[in-house]
Amino acid sequence: MRRRNNLDGRLPDIPNPDGARRSDAIAIARVICILGVVYVHAWTGMNGEALHALRGTGQENLRWLLMELFGRSAVPLLGLISGWLVANSRRTRDWGEHVRRKARTILLPMALWNIIGIVLVSGAAWQLGLAAPVPQSVWWTIDEIFIITRNPDINVQMPFLRDLFLCMMAAPLLVRLPNWSLLLIALVAAGCQIAGFGPPVLMRASILVFFALGILAQRGGWAERVAARPMLLLALPFALLMAGQLYVAVSTTDDAWPAAQRALDLTLRIAAAVAFWRLAWGLAASPARAVLLRIEPYAFFLFSAHLILIWLGGPVLGGVFGRMGSPFYPFYLVAQPFIILGVVMLIGGGLRRVAPTAAGILSGGRLKKPEPQTVSRLATC
Repeated sequence: MRRRNNLDGRLPDIPNPDGARRSDAIAIARVICILGVVYVHAWTGMNGEALHALRGTGQENLRWLLMELFGRSAVPLLGLISGWLVANSRRTRDWGEHVRRKARTILLPMALWNIIGIVLVSGAAWQLGLAAPVPQSVWWTIDEIFIITRNPDINVQMPFLRDLFLCMMAAPLLVRLPNWSLLLIALVAAGCQIAGFGPPVLMRASILVFFALGILAQRGGWAERVAARPMLLLALPFALLMAGQLYVAVSTTDDAWPAAQRALDLTLRIAAAVAFWRLAWGLAASPARAVLLRIEPYAFFLFSAHLILIWLGGPVLGGVFGRMGSPFYPFYLVAQPFIILGVVMLIGGGLRRVAPTAAGILSGGRLKKPEPQTVSRLATC
């Protein structure tokens, strides 16, 4: 006979080990994805023309490998996680409260970080001669802050937050749609991504693809199904597609078969999201789990601040290690995410102590929480 809870006559709650591991895997996935994003924007000391001239060299191939393996290939998992979480949240169905919460944890930090970027980066360009964008007009400044019609010139990663917020605005409707409707939306968005459509409605239509797939993943238990598969089995399609992507990147011109290249890229991102989720699931039961979970509260701060730090600090350390093509540059390239993470943790931790309200806003609500190692902190994506 089962023992009943002597307070209310109900059975006691039984911990769900798989649920706890899934929560840890979500947090870890965010860390490895956002660390990977830094490689996409890593400092090279080169302009576009100079980088193009280095195409096919060992250091440029290394940069592309890191970008595709840990950066652009991992980002889709963030969209999937966002869709999964809103599908699993009862608060999503209250449209007004849901949008106010997302405006506070996504839109407001995005605008504030863009303002900080203009002040610091453009200020350094004015005062110190840094080769960086400066305000060209009032409209340029407005568009740089709110990303209305174009991608920003300074914080080029912020269209993800902008498009994610738009997806969140539609989430109360999306979570009510049947599966076939969500799949149709994902397919249409995929077609727009491949055809090059999207702006100025969505800067990256692929974000809607993965957001809708995240909702479907929650309904279909995809997270658990993927986690049950061997890592090698899920990594193989990703590795083969990435080899094809890398070959295309280093051997063809940027305007050769653009639709085919975008289709390959989108397919690679789907395979990458699956492989990186399986990796995160494995890390959630590894000795690295504790370290990664301690980093996670700083992940949003890292995502938002890393390009400002690269604009300002990249040339300084570049003076020590050299720009791309220098003998020690590969060491600098590989280390950049970890250097920036260390700076972010120092700044974020200090801000959390002296100005917890500001730390909470700029971190999307994460750094002000007293117990950051709980999955509830992920609900703002």
